[in-house]
Amino acid sequence: MTEQDAKPVKKRKDAPLLPPDAGRDRPLFAVAAILVFLACLAALGAAGAWRAAEGWTAQLTGELTVQILPGDGRDADADAREAASRIANLPGVIAAQARDRSESEALLEPWLGRGGLPDDLPVPRLVAVTVDPEDRPAPGAIETLLDDSDYEFVVDDHRRWEDSVQRAAAAVRYFALALVALLTAAAAAVVAFAARASLAARWDVAEALHLVGAPDRYVTGLFQTRFFLLGLKAGMTGAVFAALAALALAYAGGAAGSVFFLPSLELGWSAFAIPPAAALIAGLISAAAARSAVGAELKARWT
Repeated sequence: MTEQDAKPVKKRKDAPLLPPDAGRDRPLFAVAAILVFLACLAALGAAGAWRAAEGWTAQLTGELTVQILPGDGRDADADAREAASRIANLPGVIAAQARDRSESEALLEPWLGRGGLPDDLPVPRLVAVTVDPEDRPAPGAIETLLDDSDYEFVVDDHRRWEDSVQRAAAAVRYFALALVALLTAAAAAVVAFAARASLAARWDVAEALHLVGAPDRYVTGLFQTRFFLLGLKAGMTGAVFAALAALALAYAGGAAGSVFFLPSLELGWSAFAIPPAAALIAGLISAAAARSAVGAELKARWT
């Protein structure tokens, strides 16, 4: 054996039967990433609406407000404190806290500005009442308690807004879920179309494999793997941009909500699972759509 014969032979790297085609795959990659981006935003919006509805409902069922109207020659702040002390002793009331004039003016700032209100403007004082949601005070109990007072008052039971809030939140949730389903169907249709186009472009490979006895599931497996990786990469790109956009919207919504009382997008920890799940689902949908489209095309050709 010569020295040349003993030289180790470098192992040849097998080339894939369906190598990636960057020029042809780039438009599909962009479309898939955009669809995942929109689907992620819709899912995050549904999660935010779900969480917000739970918080709003808890506030509406656990709180009510009593307005103490200023009267001529009366100290409205003292009237509010007296009403709070009486309401706090009612069965079913957890706490009652009187708000002074400065706190009432702070609530009016979004509409009247920070310039200060005239001293003679009769600003109602508020009594924030926290009640037990499971054992609320009897209907009309606060009105009966304060009937013998010398000041005027209005009891605002927040539960009358509960049904409207729940209907609005449910509409947002169902709209967002319907949008996610629509975008998923659109993504599957686009990938199926691209898979058929890819099969037409590489029909020589499929035909050669068929001639050497490769079953159809082997050919469909090649396309399935290729489009799974493409869908997964596009999904990861769209999910990352959607997460960044959601964080920006949450920050902007919180800043605007503190000024204009707009609802903010509050996302719980469970929402962080949506972007990676969306990327994986995008890959699975791409693989399933490609397998279905190529399988049907091969069956139509060979039979």
